[in-house]
Amino acid sequence: MQAEKGSVMTGRIPICFPFLAQVHQAFHSLPIAMELARRYPELDVHVASGTADHLDWLKGLAETFYPGVPVRFDLLRLPGVLRRFVPRVDQGVAPKLPLLLWNLGYFSRFEAVVTPERTTLALKRFLKRPRIIWTRHGAGDRASGFQREIAKFDFVLMAGNKIEQRLLAEGLVRPGRYATGVYAKFDLVRRMPRRRLFDNDRPTIVYNPHFWPSLSSWPVMGRRVLDLVAASDRYNLVFAPHIRLFYPPTAARYREFEVYRGLSHMRIDLGSPASADMTYTANADLYLGDVSSQVAEFVAEPRPCVFLNAHGVDWRGDPDYRFWMLGPVVEDVAMLEETVERAFATHDFYRARQQAYVRETFGACERLTAPIGADAIAHFLHEAVA
Repeated sequence: MQAEKGSVMTGRIPICFPFLAQVHQAFHSLPIAMELARRYPELDVHVASGTADHLDWLKGLAETFYPGVPVRFDLLRLPGVLRRFVPRVDQGVAPKLPLLLWNLGYFSRFEAVVTPERTTLALKRFLKRPRIIWTRHGAGDRASGFQREIAKFDFVLMAGNKIEQRLLAEGLVRPGRYATGVYAKFDLVRRMPRRRLFDNDRPTIVYNPHFWPSLSSWPVMGRRVLDLVAASDRYNLVFAPHIRLFYPPTAARYREFEVYRGLSHMRIDLGSPASADMTYTANADLYLGDVSSQVAEFVAEPRPCVFLNAHGVDWRGDPDYRFWMLGPVVEDVAMLEETVERAFATHDFYRARQQAYVRETFGACERLTAPIGADAIAHFLHEAVA
């Protein structure tokens, strides 16, 4: 339904989950919305998005993996002049800040807004209500996950001890205003079937460069990585960069990779939902990347990793590069094939490191955690509105 025509049901606590960014963020918050609606009938749970295609995709996930759960889906208002800026791709998203500002009246009706991103904090400049709750998206080590603005959230959900201790040390959260042990993406991914990626017995590498040019391996060495594996008779490769690197993933952008079309041991995915739902990281044999937090998801099942130091970073001892201790680091693509072979051969050396990293990052990541997040939010809201 259109957001401007919706009504908050009286006698119930209204709570909204807006999804303003690309599909990768939905996995971190949607399972919590569904568990809140399933477990707490006194909450009126809304899921909102700025485009019909994105909203339909969210609704499809909910109906497929959480059938019968009573959640309302709202299409946010957006004037025609702004809709021209929505990419013409499936699940295209609208500009976030204008979308928030255009829907201030809609958001003002809620006791809480639960979001996986930080732009939604802009609501606090204009509205006394709602409370803003952050689920985070990802569990990596980079400084972007520990910005000063995090202290503005009213409540924060996080994965595990590693993140908790850093947020506390930097004064970004305080006791009673956060909960740990929540990585809801795993809940949703476990409900999805695993897929065989290639019809051969070669080991499969997933190459997952980040989107920030100053951190990413793609501008410096990415094309050489693809060419090396294209010529290889030993490995498969899925090129699944961070969804923002080539957003929007138009036909014109895919044409840049036409040379690899038809190679049975390569797959190029510039931003489909499969690039974000662990289709590749759950089914690959080796992770190749730079600074994306997807490596934390990959090593939840310990496997070989190789990291590309494309910018000559002095990374040892830097907490932003802590995960580079989970596998060999290479600075020269000419050494990549040798390093990949070494990563497979020496994985037993890194296995214990990966297991310790997973415990610190996620805790017991084999359990369902969206219910933990739902319970924490419900408890916080019941106390806040009492």
